[in-house]
Amino acid sequence: MIRKKIYFAGIVSVLLILALTVHSFVRKPVDAKDEKAEEPVVPVYNPVVEIQSTLNQFDSILSENLKQSGTVGAAAVITYKGRIALLRCYGVRKVGTKDPVNENTVFRLASVSKSITGVLAGILDDENIVKLDDKVADYVPALSLKDPVCTKELTVRHLLSHTSGLIPHAFDLMVEDHVPLDKIIERLPEVPMTASPGKMYGYQNVMYSLYDPVASAKTKQSFDHLIREKVFVPFQMKDASTGFEAFEENENKAYPHQNTGNHNFKAMKLNDRYYSTAPAAGVNASISDLGQLLANLTDPESKVISKKIRETIFAPQVVSPLTRGYFHSWGKGVQSKQYSIGWRIVDYKGRKIAYHGGFVSGYKAEMAYCEEEEIGIALLTNSPTSESAQNIPDFLNMIFAEKERIALENSAAKNNDDKS
Repeated sequence: MIRKKIYFAGIVSVLLILALTVHSFVRKPVDAKDEKAEEPVVPVYNPVVEIQSTLNQFDSILSENLKQSGTVGAAAVITYKGRIALLRCYGVRKVGTKDPVNENTVFRLASVSKSITGVLAGILDDENIVKLDDKVADYVPALSLKDPVCTKELTVRHLLSHTSGLIPHAFDLMVEDHVPLDKIIERLPEVPMTASPGKMYGYQNVMYSLYDPVASAKTKQSFDHLIREKVFVPFQMKDASTGFEAFEENENKAYPHQNTGNHNFKAMKLNDRYYSTAPAAGVNASISDLGQLLANLTDPESKVISKKIRETIFAPQVVSPLTRGYFHSWGKGVQSKQYSIGWRIVDYKGRKIAYHGGFVSGYKAEMAYCEEEEIGIALLTNSPTSESAQNIPDFLNMIFAEKERIALENSAAKNNDDKS
């Protein structure tokens, strides 16, 4: 009897297993309304592939150049059509240490600060907060130039395009001697004028930095607050700052170095020269920060900076008759040189290049942007050498040649299609 029960239980178990197995192969009816159709996966096109061979070639050349020049630390970024196409860091933050330069290492931008301020000025103009054609004297009552008529005519646009009319580099020595900006402003009536405002180019740090008291008077906010709110935060420049204190307190900073000969470098002490002219030379940033800025500039669909603001910033304001040596490394391709709102505008091999360089106390920064080719590049180093001036024109030459090759291939393919 017991054996029969065991036998019967075994049969029941086998039948249950078979039933479950069959059920697993039978699809349960589903209401068509509840069933979700699988959406096809559409691959996202990365435009960087268009220039990948050029990026690889430039990466190799740049690495070798930095090695041969004995560069202590450097960083480079290239953006294309709104994407970070290449980001490389080299060497160390301070000679004799093993602290590597990384994408968040902060460098002094020196005069590339003018370009960052130019972006701020374009944004504030667009928002009708500080207009480029506002009169400076309306916000800086203490302003007095040698010519009273010029004092009344001077606008924000004149400050940011180096067309104030004062002789070039007025009171730069006082800036280097750490004289506060407000004290320098008191002595502006002593400076000779070469032309009325808007007529002639004359490079300035002091006059450019009058944008600080102008913007502060209009907004009741400090320059540091404004550039952080309107530029650093929206562009996601997370390492950027202004002023010496912020730079000194940053643990991930690059130290300045001096070439003692034969590409041997020794570390220098940090110094606060030119920080009193913050809009002109007081911005600190990492290569990641400049990558975010350039990514937005090279993206026509950027939600951060509009086409209208770009047009305002990059519209040439005055011819800048720089010495031939300034763009010596660029060769004969430079057809004209102008200045816009914080950027040099260079007609180079038929393209308009927005560019600025900066050098101060053991740091060199360079940044360039070509709207037509939707390309941007920035280089930072804590051990400047003369050879570094060749890197940006080398890259531009390579990318232009690649674009022209692609255009010829596309044209030939189209002609073949038309014939067939």
